[in-house]
Amino acid sequence: MSVLQELAMRRPSVAGRGWDPSVAVRLALAGTVIFTLLVGANLATPLYPLLQAQIGFDTVGVTVAFTAYVGALIGGLVLFGHWSDHIGRRAALVLAVVVGLAGGAVFGTADSLPQLVAGRSLQGLAVAIGTGASAAALRDLMPSRPEWASRFTLLSSSGGVAAGPVMGGLLSLLPHHTRAPFLVHSVVLLMLLVPLLLLDARPALNPAPAGQGRNYLRPRVPSLARNARGTFWLAAVTGFVSFAVFGFCLSLAPGYFAQIMHADSRPLIGLLAAVTLACSALSQLLSLRGRYLVPAGLLLLGVSVLLIAAAGAVHSPLLLVLASISAGLGQGAAFRVVFNDVAEAVEPDRHAQVISAVYIVTYLGSAIPVLGLGVAVKLWGLQASVAGFAIPIAAACAVLALVAQRRGRVSPAGPGAPACA
Repeated sequence: MSVLQELAMRRPSVAGRGWDPSVAVRLALAGTVIFTLLVGANLATPLYPLLQAQIGFDTVGVTVAFTAYVGALIGGLVLFGHWSDHIGRRAALVLAVVVGLAGGAVFGTADSLPQLVAGRSLQGLAVAIGTGASAAALRDLMPSRPEWASRFTLLSSSGGVAAGPVMGGLLSLLPHHTRAPFLVHSVVLLMLLVPLLLLDARPALNPAPAGQGRNYLRPRVPSLARNARGTFWLAAVTGFVSFAVFGFCLSLAPGYFAQIMHADSRPLIGLLAAVTLACSALSQLLSLRGRYLVPAGLLLLGVSVLLIAAAGAVHSPLLLVLASISAGLGQGAAFRVVFNDVAEAVEPDRHAQVISAVYIVTYLGSAIPVLGLGVAVKLWGLQASVAGFAIPIAAACAVLALVAQRRGRVSPAGPGAPACA
């Protein structure tokens, strides 16, 4: 089946003879696509100081560019998050890569803030289309191991977000500092298109009947069984709070870290911005269990955010690094469990739709608090604003820890019972 046939939701006239790789190769391809898209979406993190100097905008401009990406991502999840259930996973991933190429080209050649916003918006749409498709593809390929499908999903997404600032900082050392990272990334995306186009794609799990394709592709509100709603909202709000921290790391944190480290090296600042996200990704490889894991992870995240703010007050690079590591470990452990609970509670043919809904709430955390933080920095300065950001985040983590602990006590035991729902 060709990609065009999949996008048009038409049945192939003849049997496909495409490349039919092993399940392991398909897993690697699905994870690599979302990983690469998220690398591209976060290449700009260590480049913002350069772009501010070249184009001329302040910290509010940085947060506007960042939240344009998140806003487009959220809008894309609402509009397109369920598409892969109906057009197929491969077609959605190809579409995501093509939009990602367009976004990188616009952002990499931008010479004004509106062009930066346009490029970031296209990158957000690409990630939105690819997020649900990649997560659902991993779940389809591992039907008997949903927990590991969730781990691979979070490892690919967190790993891509973490690798983006590091790669952006390193590639910015090449000539044409702000364009080279996006040129290299575009080449990688083009290379990914080759196996995707050759792939013998599996049919969509919930194809639209003939003549009803438009109705199936319209935005829809996900419906959940009553006993799964608490699980959904715990995962979504946990994602909101933790991604507020990630949004800070990827937007204003480079300037904050540079003050504490007394350094302006772009690779170093990119590495520091990625520490929390990298530790979140690596935590997916740890087989931690127990009814107290979610509350403990949330409390660790809250305390770590307070310590990140304290590191600026006492000018301690060591405290900054240790707090960034512990924040990532706490977030990764807690979010993995609640994310997996949602994945296990959803039917396979609606997986992309519901997981996209989780990410809609989650990514709002990367937009609303960070935009407010950018305005606060302009009014009260960086250190005071970071402290004002850390206190409500820590309080929210404490409240969520109590909710998770209470749900863990009252949940019924049994083979199908989620770990903390």
